[in-house]
Amino acid sequence: MRALDSVLAQSLKPTEIFLIDDASGDGTLALLRELERLHAPLVRVISLAENGGPGLARNAGWDAASQPWIAFLDADDAWHPRKLEIQWGWLNAHPEVDLCGHDTRWAADGRIDHPVKAASQVTWLNLKQMLMSNRLPTRSVMLRRELPLRFGGRAVTEDYLLWLQIIADGWVASRLEVCLAYSLRPDFSPGGYSGHLWAHEKRELAALRTLCVGGQFSWLMWIASSSWSFVKFLRRSWLTRGTR
Repeated sequence: MRALDSVLAQSLKPTEIFLIDDASGDGTLALLRELERLHAPLVRVISLAENGGPGLARNAGWDAASQPWIAFLDADDAWHPRKLEIQWGWLNAHPEVDLCGHDTRWAADGRIDHPVKAASQVTWLNLKQMLMSNRLPTRSVMLRRELPLRFGGRAVTEDYLLWLQIIADGWVASRLEVCLAYSLRPDFSPGGYSGHLWAHEKRELAALRTLCVGGQFSWLMWIASSSWSFVKFLRRSWLTRGTR
């Protein structure tokens, strides 16, 4: 698994790695058990009885974690070899931060080890910026384990909703403008979880409504953000129509 290999190859080694099997039923669990055997005790497998989607799978790892900071990586993504070194180093120098991401790209050439420098440019994120676009790809995120929130289920864009809730509740969020992670296939590709554009759009609209109903922003902001979300959906549909 290239995702796991990219974590094991970090210049700053993680303390623990959880591999989550979301009731796969296709032989994946046996593969994960073998990886656990090969890399014990660093790697541990959590097997879920029911398939609940990526959000609930991430929650299982989050709840099992013992370290103060948590990072996430999907099976079709990979980290730059210096991701933890650079991001963790920056977080140590900025103890006020609770949620941190960075730039990511599609590894069109297959490389995930392009030369990088320590983060010199940082964007401090607010709710308005995040409603304009999700500035925190999940493969880029590190967050405090103690945060009192969790990912939602399949009915919403669970990662985007969580970042919005964290920021709306007043926690400090930032983005390092350096590429430290890669997608191994294009975002919104037909085979991806977000590849079904209209289904993804409905989940994003549900996430925005959840924030509004929860009192984290006004109905006027909900109308504006939902309208902008639909404009982005139309643009994605136009840009991807030739790849279907």
